[in-house]
This record gives sequence, C-alpha cells and structure tokens, in this order.
Amino acid sequence: MPDFNETSNNVRLFNTIIISLATAIVLFLASCSSTPAQMAAAPPPPSLPVLTVNETSQQTFVDYPASIQGVSDLEIRPQIAGTIDRVLVNEGQKVNKGQLLFQISQLPFRAQLNNAKAALSAAKAAVLNAQLEIDKLTPLVQAKVVSAFQLQTAKTTHQIALANVEQAKAAVNSAQINLNYTQIKAPISGNIGRLPKKQGSLVGPTDAEALTQLSDVHEVHVYFSLAETDFINFNTTYPGNSVADRIKHLPAVSLVLADQTIYPVQGKIDMIDGQFDKTTGAITLRASFANSKGLLRSGNTGKVRLGLTHNNAILVPQSATVEMQDKVFVFSVGKDNKVSKVAISIEGKSGTNYLIKDGLKAGQQIVLSGLDRIQDGQLIQPDKKNDKIAQLISQK
Repeated sequence: MPDFNETSNNVRLFNTIIISLATAIVLFLASCSSTPAQMAAAPPPPSLPVLTVNETSQQTFVDYPASIQGVSDLEIRPQIAGTIDRVLVNEGQKVNKGQLLFQISQLPFRAQLNNAKAALSAAKAAVLNAQLEIDKLTPLVQAKVVSAFQLQTAKTTHQIALANVEQAKAAVNSAQINLNYTQIKAPISGNIGRLPKKQGSLVGPTDAEALTQLSDVHEVHVYFSLAETDFINFNTTYPGNSVADRIKHLPAVSLVLADQTIYPVQGKIDMIDGQFDKTTGAITLRASFANSKGLLRSGNTGKVRLGLTHNNAILVPQSATVEMQDKVFVFSVGKDNKVSKVAISIEGKSGTNYLIKDGLKAGQQIVLSGLDRIQDGQLIQPDKKNDKIAQLISQK
C-alpha cells in the first residue's frame, strides 16, 4: 500500500509543473499579442527632399592679387647740371612726345659752344698754314735747295693740324649736345607726376630725386603671380605646345578693382615669366588692358580674375553637405531608400554650390536638407516632388 506522504509530494510537483506551463503559455500569448501594437507604434520613415545630381557645364573664377603699371613709366632726369629757368608743365598734365617740360639755363653751355667753335676755327687755320708750308717746300726740295726732311716735317705738321680739326669738331658737337640738354622734352606721351623741383632749383644727373615721373597709361600692364601648383594646373588646363602657343589660346581675363567693381574692359594675358621667383616660389604673368578713358593709373592695385570652364561638372549645394574631420560628406539615397554617407572630393565652388571632382556620379540622389535628422543606413521617404525645385536651387 503506497505511502501517503510520497503521494502528497507527487501531487504537489505535478501541480507546480502545470502552473509553470500555464504561466509560460500566458506570457507567450501576451508577447504575441503585443508585437503588432508595438509595430503599429513605430514612427514612419522621415520624408526628406532629395536632389538628382546631373552633369552640366559650369564656369568658375579664381582671383589673384595684382599690381598695375603703365606701358611706360619713366623718370625724367637732367643730362647736365644747371639751374632750372622755367618749368613748362603742371603736375598731372597730359603731355605729348617731344613737348618741352623744363628749361635749364643755357648761358654757360652757349659759352662752351662758342669756345668750341672758336677752337675749331683756329684748328682749321692751322691746317691752312701747314698746307702753305708744304706748298712752299715742295719745289725747293725738287730743286734740292732744302732737304726732304723739312718737307716731311711740314707734312707731319699738316696731319697733326687735321687731327686737331677733328678734335675741335667733336668738342663743338659735345658742346651742342650739352646745350640741347638744357631743353628737357617728353620722350613719350603720358601724364606728368609730381614736380619736386621748382624754378631756380639747381639740378644734376646724380640727384637722388628725379625731376618728375612720366607715365603712359593709354594701356596698362597688370602683373599677378601663380604658385607652382596653380601654374601646373594652368598649363594642363589650356592647350598649346609652347608658351607662345598657349598664350594665343588663353581666354580674356577680368580686372577686379579695389572697390570690388569689375573694370569694364577685359584684358589679355600676353606674358609669362621665364622663371620662378626663388624667394616666393611663384611665377609672374602679365595681362594688358586698354585704358583709353584713363580710369587706371600706375600704382593701382586689384585682382586678375581667371575663368575656368568645367565640362561634365556635378554641382551639389553646400547646404546638402556635412563636414567632419576635414572631409566633406553627402547622404546618398539607395534603391531601397536607405541613406549612406559618402565622402566627396571638391574641385571648386560656383556660387553656393560645390563642384564635385569625385564621390558622386550623374543620376545619383542625395538628401537635400534635414541632414541633422538622419544617420548612416537610415530608411527615408524621398520627397521627389521637390526634386525640380532642388535642381533649380543647385543651379543658382
């Protein structure tokens, strides 16, 4: 006959098992019934505007600091020492080539010229006297009245007299040149600078300060420099087998003035320096601009603006990018509407857009805004109705 205690223990164990199974079934059913509710409570993917990037032709500009000089910038200096009798121009005046600018006192130089002319006359008289001596001695030598040595001496004296004539002529020419130097004329047409020397001033060729500056600015030369890397890109961008050939194919350039306005006339690059500056590591280029209205003067500063055409360029608004650790990223939208963070390489800027060198291809979609609300790999709902608007924004 079974023990009563043993039977009671078995009943309690059975009841415990039944209760545990019931609890597990209840928990399982509860979890199954709560899953649809939880799924229904999950938020939908965010709806964000997207942009389909396409290739286009775009022109960008790079500005380089520049200095402006006239075609000719000359210092006007005296060739002889003397006192200024007259100043015949005003500061800033427009003068023509050959116009008289300064008159230096002529009195000492006229005296030198007169002395030189007198010396020339004396030298010519000495030639005549030597010739007379030769004419006198020639028949006497033939008659053997005097020796041939005396005739030879007379001929030598005649040659010396002729040489003295030539020397006297040179002295006359030199005196005439110095007299001409008393009239200081404009070697070119241009504008007069400041006039530090006034009437009565003693001037000379060795003076530290020039009489004035004369600048021809009917055309101006604008000098700017390219760094070595920029010059390499410059050579690869523009066609040509030589420097001269490349210059012929260069496009016109613009000049940005100090007040940030654009000079109304475009210029042409017409010179590339033969070597780099060892100090700055840059090479100098020159662009020439017509200046018929005289708006530009020597000493002006500005910026030369070079235009560069990019064919098959991809534009991305700067607002659609994220910068992290010196890199720029965009969120690309895949076929499954999941976004992925893509690093892009920037070639340049055009307005508020980046020109993409690498990282994106035509036809790809990127998130245009709301970048702070998404993460890499997140599912979104592309708002394609804004795609045309986005394209218009990117083309501005």
